[in-house]
Amino acid sequence: MDFWDNFWDVIWWFFWCFVFVSYLFALFGVITDLFRDRFLSGWWKAVWIFFLIFVPFLTVLIYLIARGRSMAERSREAAHAQAEATEAYIRQTAGTSASAADEIAKAQELLDRQLIRPDEFERIKAKALA
Repeated sequence: MDFWDNFWDVIWWFFWCFVFVSYLFALFGVITDLFRDRFLSGWWKAVWIFFLIFVPFLTVLIYLIARGRSMAERSREAAHAQAEATEAYIRQTAGTSASAADEIAKAQELLDRQLIRPDEFERIKAKALA
């Protein structure tokens, strides 16, 4: 067995592995998009799934050609909705940031009720003004 024959067999094997993994990504992208589409009826989704099972490679190519643009739009909408949900969660968790005057007023109220010592009040005030 010659080294170059073996080398090109390995390259060929890696190429087909790459093609297979790429196909799987496309297949799962199509399936995800099918169930994300609100305007496609259940019957049409069933037809697409049927063809994905029995003629998978050709069906994925046809789907990407026929519905690729709307697939990208739905993906962009989903990413935008996810980003908005993340930002809303961060805002909710972090709370609203109070101004320095609000923090000092709250600290003054705690000092007046004798819940904090004067040195703690000064530390909170210095931190709020920094």
